This record gives sequence, structure tokens and C-alpha cells, in this order.
Amino acid sequence: MNVKVRFAPSPTGYLHVGGLRTALYNYLYAKSEGGEIILRIEDTDQSRKVEGAVEQLMSAFDVMGINFDESPNNEGDCGPYFQSQRLNLYKKHVNELVDKGLAYPCFCSSERLDKLRKEKQTQKLSTKYDRHCLSLSKDEIDEKCNSEPHVIRLKIPDSESITFNDTVRNNVTFNNAEIDDQVLLKSDGFPTYHLANVVDDYLMGVTHVIRGEEWLSSTPKHILLYNAFEWDVPQFAHVPLLLNPDKSKLSKRQGDVAVEDYLKKGILPEALINFVALLGWNPGDDCEIFSIDELISEFSLERIHTSGAVFNQEKLAWMNGEYLKNLPLNKIVIHSKPFITLDINTEDEKFNRVIDFSRNRVSYLTELNDEIKYFYSHQLENHSDKALLSEASSQSLFKFWVTELSENETWTPETLKALISKTNDELGIKGKNLFFPMRLAIYGECKGPDIPSIYNILGRDEIINRLNSVIIG
Repeated sequence: MNVKVRFAPSPTGYLHVGGLRTALYNYLYAKSEGGEIILRIEDTDQSRKVEGAVEQLMSAFDVMGINFDESPNNEGDCGPYFQSQRLNLYKKHVNELVDKGLAYPCFCSSERLDKLRKEKQTQKLSTKYDRHCLSLSKDEIDEKCNSEPHVIRLKIPDSESITFNDTVRNNVTFNNAEIDDQVLLKSDGFPTYHLANVVDDYLMGVTHVIRGEEWLSSTPKHILLYNAFEWDVPQFAHVPLLLNPDKSKLSKRQGDVAVEDYLKKGILPEALINFVALLGWNPGDDCEIFSIDELISEFSLERIHTSGAVFNQEKLAWMNGEYLKNLPLNKIVIHSKPFITLDINTEDEKFNRVIDFSRNRVSYLTELNDEIKYFYSHQLENHSDKALLSEASSQSLFKFWVTELSENETWTPETLKALISKTNDELGIKGKNLFFPMRLAIYGECKGPDIPSIYNILGRDEIINRLNSVIIG
């Protein structure tokens, strides 16, 4: 069987990290099976559509490296499917069900339905529709169809239950008595999610439906539609919810949930992909760092968990730090530049050296400015430890180093360590009495990188200039 999956978001705003995970699992499964993944925009609810949302989604996926297989849209171009451009298809298929007696028009007003629902709630009964319009004669239906707004409902079969296999949850059973005669076509001519979802999945050849567990309760409705159309049912896999640390459903109220938010914070796309992949899935061992190719190689639907996955911000920060340390330097430099707010040259070799050093000391790209500023600015006027610079021993230390550094153009970590030993021997200055004033003079803080690391970034001439600037007289 040729595997084909889809990701089908609504254009209602940003890409939620839960949506990213669903798209990622679809992508990993398709690629691991040599199959295809298509993008479908479910925009039939026009009241919820947000301008620019599709472009935001596409941009986010582009940054994250998730590429959908090209599919011709209704205008003959390559791009995502838009359900709003496929209305005639849905009407055609719902009319087939009406002709077969498997669906029926409903003319009940919203006022009647609200009243019915409240009455049943008072009586503690199921709030299902009472099939009032199912008893209408053909002549009554024809007359009302020409003059009254109406919806089309699916007539739920009288069988006792429906059971289906879910790759994540094994066999799942729902009682048909609990399933409402769902609306398939709304009075404005737009399909509901249920109808459009099933028609599109079938016509687009989707073999596996991988989606969030919030859609689990909708699955029997979808299977009943597949059966009504006499179509083969795809394989379902419902992935667990993402949770806050308190085990509540991940929501904006308790922190960032948009992919864009994490990218703006300075989370690397590669790290976010890796982190999200492990929210509800693992390869069966303790390994935690995976490239996208390794994820494709390891991924299987059977290893998706059934319990909710906690979105641990500290774990994400740790993982991002690991990627900052280990990705090729040129990639980190490219990712870093948009986050640099200092007025510096980000195109020279010094910037590369600064990033190569600083990436080992941060968890987010947004933290880089505080790390790199010492290599570009030497302002000590208001420093709380400024008095340390004017002490006699410090002044002797600075003059000694200027003389020594000036005599040799090339210094290595080994020769710098030898100079530190020479300073101990000839000046009797060592330990923090050497490192604190020296670091403050050439770096800007008493505590920080070792002196060879600072030298590697600033170079001899800049070190000498900074030492001269603090020498008195």
C-alpha cells in the first residue's frame, strides 16, 4: 500500500506546537514509509478565518523544514488544497446520501434546537436531536426546501455500536445511541468538518489519518460516513494531548504555545523539531538527540504513547543548548544574526569566533547579546570593581603583560599559560589576584572566560589596547 497522509489545519492564526507535532508525526511516518504528505486548509468555517494565517503556517513549516508534497489545487497551481474551493464536491456527495435515504433535510430553527437541548438537560437526558424533520413527507420537504433555510443531517444507523482499530489505542468502541444525527451541510451551503474531512480524505487517497486525540470522539461519525458512501476506511492514529506541568491541557493561559513564539525566543528549529517529536513518542531507548533523518529512520506509529505528554520548558532549554553547542558553526552564525541588537559587524571573522565561544554558554539565542557585548565594548567607568584596576599590583601586572605581549606577535594557549607562570614567578602575582584584575581589564568582568579564550577572540592588538587604557600614567 502506498502511504499517503495529510495535515489539515484551520486558518485561525498561529501554528500551535500541538499542530506542529501532529504535522511532524504525519511527515515522519510518510517519509519513513516512502509515502506522501499533503497540506489541506480546512477553511469552511469562514467566521473563524484569520487574514494571513495560511501564509504564517506556510512560513512556519518552511522554517521548521517540513516540506509537503506538491498537490494541484483547484486553480491548477501547486500548493495546498482549500476546502472553500471544493464546495460543489461536498454538495454532490451529500445529495447522494439524501437520495439513498441515508441523510435528510432538517428545517428546525436554532430557537427550537436550543429549547430542545435545555429541556433534555433539565431531564438529564441525552441532548441529541430528536429527528423531528425525519418524519416529514416528500411533498413537505420539497415545499420547505424552496422556502426555508435548512441543513442536511446524517441518519445514524440503529446498530448498537461501532468498533474501529486505532494504531495508538488498539480497538475502540462507541455506542451508536450516543451519536447524534450530525449536520453534514450547513444552511449557508458550506460543509461541516465531518463531511468535508471524510470526502477529502477519500478523494485525496489518504491511507492513514494521524491526528490529535480530541478528534477521537468524532471518528465513529466519520466511519459511519465512510460506510454510507461504501468507501474503504483509512487507518486511524490518535496522538495524546500536550499538557502543562500541572497536567492541564497546554494553553496560552499558562505560557507560549505558538511555534513562532519559540522561534522568537531563540529556540533553533532543529531543537524544536527534536523536542516536539519526543512529546508522546520515543524509539524505545534513552537516546534524546535526533536529526530529522534519524527521526524518520526511527519513527513508528506503534511507539506513540496513549498518555498525555508534559511540555517541559526546562527540557526544551537544555535541548536547545545541546544544539547550540553541536550544530555546525556556520548554521549557528546564520541563526544568530537576527537576534543581535548590538551595533557590531556580524560579517567578519571576529563575529564567528565570538559566536563559537558564546554558543556554549547560552540556552537561547536571545541570550547572546549579554554574552558577546564584552568582546565589543570596554566601558569600565561605572563598574563596581573599578577600584581593583588602580591597585599597585594590578598596574604592575598590566604593564608587565603589555611588555611581554608586544615582544611576540603570535601567542597560543600554551604560550599564554607559560606567560601566566612567568607572571607568578617574576611578579609573585597568582590566582585571583592575577585573573580578576586581568579579566576585568581585557574582558569587563572579574569572572568569565579563561584568558586564552579571550585572547583567541580579541587578538593581541586589542588586548594590548585594552590594557593600555587602564594603565595609569
